[in-house]
Amino acid sequence: MARTISVLGATGSIGASTLDLVRREPCQWQVVALTANGNAHDLAALAREFSAHVAVVADEAALPALRDALAGSGIEAAAGQAALVEAAARGADVTVAAIVGCAGLAPTMAAIEKGGTIALANKEALVSAGDVMTAAVARHGATLLPVDSEHNAIFQCLQGNDIAHVRAITLTASGGPFRDWTAEQLQRATPAEAVKHPNWSMGAKISVDSATMMNKGLEFIEAFHLFPVGVERLRVIVHPQSVVHSMVEYRDGSTLAQLGPSDMRVPIASALAWPQRMHTPCTPLDLAAIGQLTFRTPDELRFPATRVARDAVVAGGAAPAVLNAANEIAVAAFLAGQIAFTRIVQCAQDVLARGLPPAPASLQDVIAIDAEARARARELMEPVR
Repeated sequence: MARTISVLGATGSIGASTLDLVRREPCQWQVVALTANGNAHDLAALAREFSAHVAVVADEAALPALRDALAGSGIEAAAGQAALVEAAARGADVTVAAIVGCAGLAPTMAAIEKGGTIALANKEALVSAGDVMTAAVARHGATLLPVDSEHNAIFQCLQGNDIAHVRAITLTASGGPFRDWTAEQLQRATPAEAVKHPNWSMGAKISVDSATMMNKGLEFIEAFHLFPVGVERLRVIVHPQSVVHSMVEYRDGSTLAQLGPSDMRVPIASALAWPQRMHTPCTPLDLAAIGQLTFRTPDELRFPATRVARDAVVAGGAAPAVLNAANEIAVAAFLAGQIAFTRIVQCAQDVLARGLPPAPASLQDVIAIDAEARARARELMEPVR
């Protein structure tokens, strides 16, 4: 029988890769809901192609265009945050949670509360609301499958093994486009240079996060919630080739690594087919052509983001949510030419140093903490000198 699937964030890169896999096995899937921020034209085209039950745009101003594009199709059109939550709450065998930012928190929680399988690509769910989300997963019997390439690699390496036997988990990092730059060069880095990731094709925000290494810091926080081995057993290592996506070392000295091409369809396919496997069109690895795999210790003097994120995990409570929110504001300011590259992580540190609100006990608490941290970060923004 066909399985049902909803894709929250259907027009983004994760959504596009997901639907590419669904498109290749159309008899295996029935699409329930597709959502987008404001791209009504592309969303309507996808909804028609996959015969979705409902299409939702977050931007209410885009609803008339969505309705016009879906006229005569029988597909329901809706808009706004409440509609996003309602679409997620319709339930599906698999919900791909790929809405960027805190806008994805409530829909992701709604899907979790239905008790299905959540293929998680929304970082904020675990970075900002880790304790709240994991408690909801346990309470509602949902299954959380990571889609990030690093966490999916760890998930694969843990299959069939007891997590109590894990000695260490290592997240690999490409190091981004500036991994060999000096501190002086980093001061002069431009947005155009920062978004040119050497291995992956990603959006501007996540590309800048890779350049600062904050992406790996946020992934460290996610790993802390997904794989309960403790902060001291989580590590980061720079691996420029991006072939080894992460590793798990066991107490007997064995280290299992997951290797694959730099194509997000690989981890997405792992989540969609779990506990089975499915075909992907991805080019197989040619290790002989790659030639060598290299690894190095992160330089936390030039790239302090991983240290800052690790400290936020140790601090706990609201610290990860504050870090995430402040970083988003700082990255946006850098992309707008308002601050220097090296001010991004410093801004996040400055916001954290101002003191933390009480630990969040609900999703509403997380959203309030996020809003306050963003306001503080905006106050700290300084023009480039």
